[in-house]
Amino acid sequence: MKPKKNISYRIIEALVHLVFWVGIYFFFTYFLGYGSTNTTYINRFTLFLMPVTMITAYTFSHFLIPRYLIQKKYVWFSLYTVYAFIIASYVSIQSILYALIFLQDFQTGEITPITKSLPFILLGILMVVMLVIVLQVIQYLYSSSAEKEQLERKFLTTELAFKKQQLETLKMQIHPHFLFNSLNTIYGFTLSKRDEAPEMVLKLSNLLDYILYQTQKEKVSLEEELKHVEDYIALEKLRFQDTLEVNLDKQIENPNRQLSPMLFLPFVENSFKHGKIINGQLSVKIFIKENAKKLHFYIENTCDDSVTNTEGIGIKNIQERLNLLYPEKHVLEIKQEENRFIVDLKILVPG
Repeated sequence: MKPKKNISYRIIEALVHLVFWVGIYFFFTYFLGYGSTNTTYINRFTLFLMPVTMITAYTFSHFLIPRYLIQKKYVWFSLYTVYAFIIASYVSIQSILYALIFLQDFQTGEITPITKSLPFILLGILMVVMLVIVLQVIQYLYSSSAEKEQLERKFLTTELAFKKQQLETLKMQIHPHFLFNSLNTIYGFTLSKRDEAPEMVLKLSNLLDYILYQTQKEKVSLEEELKHVEDYIALEKLRFQDTLEVNLDKQIENPNRQLSPMLFLPFVENSFKHGKIINGQLSVKIFIKENAKKLHFYIENTCDDSVTNTEGIGIKNIQERLNLLYPEKHVLEIKQEENRFIVDLKILVPG
């Protein structure tokens, strides 16, 4: 439903129409009276042509164009246009004859009322109607373009807000999941009063600070993200002791590279949570390479072939976040091979 027009808009619209038809009136007097000296007669004669011209023009602008042309009913529009011009031509001829008979008062003498033949008069009316049609179509195209642009802006704003809300929701899902597993890591140490417990609490404190405060930022540096990955690895080393072997290889050109927080930690946490000790060791290999073109994160861990851990909540969440943050700019491969679980992530033009 179109919004109602206010009074000031209606007044301006009426004034525009008035100015337009005054201009058409002067056009007719010039067009019909060129070469004639009887301006009074020409003015009165023009008044007979104005009603049929206005009615025809408004029939097109308020009925035929919006109902048929704009709705792309071209056959019906063409048919009704023919009807409209036939009726308009007939009424115009009647108006012209009426004007010639009654205004001339049956005196032909030296009066030269008009200098144009009947076809030229009809052509003048047709020109005015065509002008109205063109102006109406231009107005429709302009209003449609402005409305479409406004809808696109509204849609983009809504989509942006929706994506932001999705990201916040995903982060809130990640945090409890991550914290739950981290707290379980030190639970056994506190019960047995191990000497490593204070150091584990300190590492966990740093991780909590990162999760609660730093992840509220839209971007963090790659160096900061990797620091907390290393803190988490150190936390797990204290828990697994000699049964854990971690190989971390970093090739970083720009440690200040900006990226979304908590991209790597869920994969690292997942490797320990679902990893399997084989031949007395849980083996985790992490490779991170960063350059101007891409960011490459690779992690693999030993696992039991009978267990598939590609459907965990952490993996699903990080996949959704990557789709929102780096649409068509990332490649994520998750696969399980012989006693190995592998995550291979490449982000193009990161940050």
